[in-house]
Amino acid sequence: MNHKIQHVILLFCIMAFACYGCATLDTKKEKSAKEYADEGMVSFQDKEYKRAIESFQKIKDWYPFSNYLVLADLKIADSHYMLKQYNEAVAAYNEFEKLHPANEAVPYVIFQTGLCYFEQVDTFDRQQATARKAIEIFMRLNKQFPKNIYETKTRECINICYKTLAESELGIGLFYYKSKYYKAALYRFRNVLTKYPDTGVHHQAIIYIARCETAIKK
Repeated sequence: MNHKIQHVILLFCIMAFACYGCATLDTKKEKSAKEYADEGMVSFQDKEYKRAIESFQKIKDWYPFSNYLVLADLKIADSHYMLKQYNEAVAAYNEFEKLHPANEAVPYVIFQTGLCYFEQVDTFDRQQATARKAIEIFMRLNKQFPKNIYETKTRECINICYKTLAESELGIGLFYYKSKYYKAALYRFRNVLTKYPDTGVHHQAIIYIARCETAIKK
């Protein structure tokens, strides 16, 4: 077999493989971007959030330049939020804001990001970190979009976070006080007054400040 024939055979094999690859890719794209979007929205409305993520992810994977990409990015984040997969939701919302900074949904995305942290405030071992992060996100939203429709809700959430932080600080102070570490306790009680005034726990902090000062003088 001469070199010319070998070259023809090799070229034929390459073309056949390429055609097979294209056929395989087309087979994977069983539906159009619109069909996947419609399917994803139906799943989301039916609270089938995992299925919704699968449908929207196919748009991201197979139709990255589709007009439905923005919808896919947003609803993937929303689906993770509804599943209480807050870390995944935060990552998805952050990605949306990075990829679509001028989109009209950005205020909503920032608000939802704040909610992801706010929803975790009741988790004792993480409440201080998540409360602070929620405050940071909500304040950024109100600063970046002063007249956003979420302002009233964010103010309520911020106040709850501040109260949570105040109660946590008070609790640490009480622990130190009962352990007779009065200087450490005094520092915590004073923090309640200076950092978190008018949160409903400052009266108790004042009482224990006086007690700590008395104990330290003895």
